[in-house]
Amino acid sequence: MIILFLVLGLAVVGFFTGKLIKHKSLHPFMPFKYDFRKRRDTFLKVMELLEKSNAKTIIETGTSREGLKGAKSNGAATIVFGKWAKENNAFVHSVDISMESVKNAQKEVNRQNLQSAVKIYHSDSLEFLENFEERVDMLYLDSYDYSSDVDIQKKSQQHHLEEFKKIERKLHENSIVLIDDCDLPNGGKGKLVIEYMGDRGWKILMDEYQVLLVRKNVVLDKVE
Repeated sequence: MIILFLVLGLAVVGFFTGKLIKHKSLHPFMPFKYDFRKRRDTFLKVMELLEKSNAKTIIETGTSREGLKGAKSNGAATIVFGKWAKENNAFVHSVDISMESVKNAQKEVNRQNLQSAVKIYHSDSLEFLENFEERVDMLYLDSYDYSSDVDIQKKSQQHHLEEFKKIERKLHENSIVLIDDCDLPNGGKGKLVIEYMGDRGWKILMDEYQVLLVRKNVVLDKVE
């Protein structure tokens, strides 16, 4: 009986140890309980670059419809970058074509008291980007949900390419571009836009579930 309890105890310890190893938080920036898993490392690097470049204007396409409770599933980027913006005198413009997503995102922005640093727009992202007049320090592309349907995959990839083209004129030497959902079948959301950017002076800094790109001639430890 004692041996049985020891085996069960070791199994429980092993289970929770495994869970803890897989858990990737942004603590102390965010409470430890939120697991950002496959996006944690790219989020950390982006925030490091945002600080180095003294970024002030962030654009997100595809707002975080689940708030922080969706940290593991969709990244909760609106809240992550919104909190960073509030603490660094910056501002996040987040746009989504779904009114339901906009309403849910706004509730979480309000709950986190980020209204002074985040604005949620209900609009087609292409129209929004085409009419945006400020210089953009960071662009986060995460609209048009991907799926197992090959036709939808192609449309999502094309949409992200068109988004980049609409705002390209507002990006500058130290701009940062992050693309979500790239480590997916057939190249993920970023397949076309990453190829396009590579031909126009951009380089991949991190290639994980998300792809992070900066200008090829940027010296990262000297970004100001």
